[in-house]
Amino acid sequence: MLSSENWLGILESLLFAAGDEGLTLKQIAKVMELPEFEVEEMIRLLKNDYDHNENRGISLIQIAGTYQLATKKEYAIYLKRLVEVPNASTLSQAALETLTIIAYKQPITRAEIEEIRGVKTERPIQTLVAKGLIQEVGRAEGTGRAILYGTTKEFLDYFGLKDLKELPPLPETEENDITQEEADLFFEKLSKD
Repeated sequence: MLSSENWLGILESLLFAAGDEGLTLKQIAKVMELPEFEVEEMIRLLKNDYDHNENRGISLIQIAGTYQLATKKEYAIYLKRLVEVPNASTLSQAALETLTIIAYKQPITRAEIEEIRGVKTERPIQTLVAKGLIQEVGRAEGTGRAILYGTTKEFLDYFGLKDLKELPPLPETEENDITQEEADLFFEKLSKD
């Protein structure tokens, strides 16, 4: 019979192996051949150990219904140094505006995004798809069956959100359009969290 430390080690190794994909409670319970309530308790114990041990550099988080291991925010500066590359490509202002519109209005077509922004969005959409922040989520009804875009799990992960309900509220506007200032506020608010 395995001790509780063995089970926690098994859980930790499963989460490590799953990487960014993470694992649902149901997946973990199936692999470990344990009831979900027991796995939930193990997740709580492991999370507590990570959160309260200052010598640990990782934490256990839940994003979009999956559990995964992540680095602690207080060590972000060191990780940034590790992955920094000179001239690393970041998102352009157009891509940030487009991403904000998609995050709040999804599912949405390119034409609808262009109507809100007032300019073409083909390149920003290509960039966001290439970076894995948005994806095609279906087709609109009607003539042409335009592609519908929505955010991805990577979007949630990148901004540290469990789900879209955690997006900061946008200020009310007369036309309910997302302006440049609102897009800046959105990303500024997320980066502070």
